[in-house]
Amino acid sequence: MGFPQHRPRRLRQNPAIRRLVAENELSGRQLILPAFVREGLSQPNEITSMPGVYQHTMDSLKAAASNAAELGLGGIMLFGIPEERDENGSAGIDPQGILNQGIAAVRAEVGDELVVMSDVCLDEFTSHGHCGVLDEHGIVDNDATLEIYGQMAVAQAEAGAHMLGPSGMMDGQIGVIRQALDTAGRQDVSILAYSAKYASAFYGPFREAVDSQLVGDRRTYQMDSANRSEAVLEAELDIAEGADMIMVKPAMSYLDIVRDIADISPVPVSAYQISGEYSMIEAAAANGWIDRKASVLESLLSIRRAGAQQILTYYAAEVAGWLKEGK
Repeated sequence: MGFPQHRPRRLRQNPAIRRLVAENELSGRQLILPAFVREGLSQPNEITSMPGVYQHTMDSLKAAASNAAELGLGGIMLFGIPEERDENGSAGIDPQGILNQGIAAVRAEVGDELVVMSDVCLDEFTSHGHCGVLDEHGIVDNDATLEIYGQMAVAQAEAGAHMLGPSGMMDGQIGVIRQALDTAGRQDVSILAYSAKYASAFYGPFREAVDSQLVGDRRTYQMDSANRSEAVLEAELDIAEGADMIMVKPAMSYLDIVRDIADISPVPVSAYQISGEYSMIEAAAANGWIDRKASVLESLLSIRRAGAQQILTYYAAEVAGWLKEGK
């Protein structure tokens, strides 16, 4: 039956009806706040290319985590920036390293009121900026890197992380980390696998955020943006190795990948609205080209609509505040 009997506009005629039939919605519990803690800071440092986002001191990090818990966010993902780096990323496995200190401080601050997550990767800690150690030819050594990831994972678990986010895209990383945690008696710590992480041009502002030392690119381990079915394979491998949750990164330019993986995954699927995606919205809004609040909400709703059950976004706290006000 077609027009005039069928009129879809009937279900759009006022806010109450639109709210009644909405297929997707946002809530604070679905949002995860990425946060940076930098060693040696005396006060928070705003990231030039990410207005409103800061490198935190330990005190401001704890305040941000406490605020996130009060707002009802789902979690906080921690990244550490050390003062000193070396070829093997030693600061990443040091129990007194900046990231592990940050994990411990945040866990002490929020307890179990917020899921405390941490990044398992070497790029912030290596002098060359790669996500793994290099062999004699300057190529990332997958298996040697896995050994360090296992040590990092245990150190972060001991510091108090509820959930670990291996983001280096090394083959076999989830299985190695799961085994390392279990051997250390940390079967309680879960893994959010960065299963489909693409070599994206939109990571630029993040490089500033972590003071990246990278020369070259990460295309030998992060995924090619031309590929789609490969993402499903990566997700299936991570699930088989023991991932409790999986992630697609970036989100907005890869909504088809989010949908593909959500369709096949027996575990929760997350997506990361990354730094460049955040910065594009901020730049366009600052120039008056788009409505900032409406664009932020639409961008996040599109990620939910594609199938993500959780979203990592730098807007997490602000949006949770808006949602509370709306209620």
